[in-house]
Amino acid sequence: AENVAAQVLTIAAGYSHILFPATAGGKNVAPRVAAQLDVAQLSDVTKVISADTFERPIYAGNAIATVQSADAIKVLTVRGTAFDAAAASGGSAAVETVAAVADSGQSSWVRSEIAQNDRPELTAAKIIVSGGRALGSAEQFDAVITPLADKLGAAIGASRAAVDAGYAANDLQVGQTGKIVAPQLYVAAGISGAIQHLAGMKDSKVIVAINKDAEAPIFSVADYGLEADLFTAVPELVKAL
Repeated sequence: AENVAAQVLTIAAGYSHILFPATAGGKNVAPRVAAQLDVAQLSDVTKVISADTFERPIYAGNAIATVQSADAIKVLTVRGTAFDAAAASGGSAAVETVAAVADSGQSSWVRSEIAQNDRPELTAAKIIVSGGRALGSAEQFDAVITPLADKLGAAIGASRAAVDAGYAANDLQVGQTGKIVAPQLYVAAGISGAIQHLAGMKDSKVIVAINKDAEAPIFSVADYGLEADLFTAVPELVKAL
C-alpha cells in the first residue's frame, strides 16, 4: 500500500477525481493518498449525483447521506456492487505509461496463499445461499446449505453469528464486517437479519428469506419470504429443484 499510494501521488495533481474500489486493497491505499493530498476522503460511494456530489450509506446502510466535496482533488472509495457493469468498449480514456516510483522499503511481498474453491467467489457470484445461527452446527450447516447451493450453482455465505459460532469459515461472512454482495439471487436460510448483515446484502436483486420467526428483520428486505422451519423447507426446495 505504501508504494501504490506513492505511485498515485506522483500523478495525482493532473486529475480532479481519484477512485478506488471499496475493497480491502482500496481501503488500504485511499486514506494514504487523501491524507498526503490534505483532502477529505469520501468512502463507500454508491451513487454519483454530479462532479462534486455523491451518495454514501451511513449507520450500516439505514440512512443514505448526500455529501458534497469542495476539495480540488476528490478521493473516493466506490462500492462496486452498487453500480452496473460498464460496457467493455466505447470509452475514450487514454492509457498512459508512467515511471515507477522507488520502493519505499517499508513492506515487502512474502507469498500468496490462494484458497482453492470449486464454487463461485462470493463477491462475484450471481447466486448466493447463506445460512445463519439457526442451523445449529457446522455439520447441519453443510448438510442443509450445501445441497441447495449445489443445485443452484451458488456460492455459500453465512451470517456473522454463524461464523462466530464456528459453523462456517470466516471468508464466507456476508455483512458490513464481512463481504458486501449484490447477486441476482440471495437466499437467506435461518438468518434473522441483523443490521450489519442487511447492510452487506440488501442491494441483491432478488432476496428470498426462509425463517420460522415471522418478526425476523430479514423479511423487511425480502422480495419473497417463507415463514417455515428451514430444516423442512430447504430439503423440500432441493427436491423440487
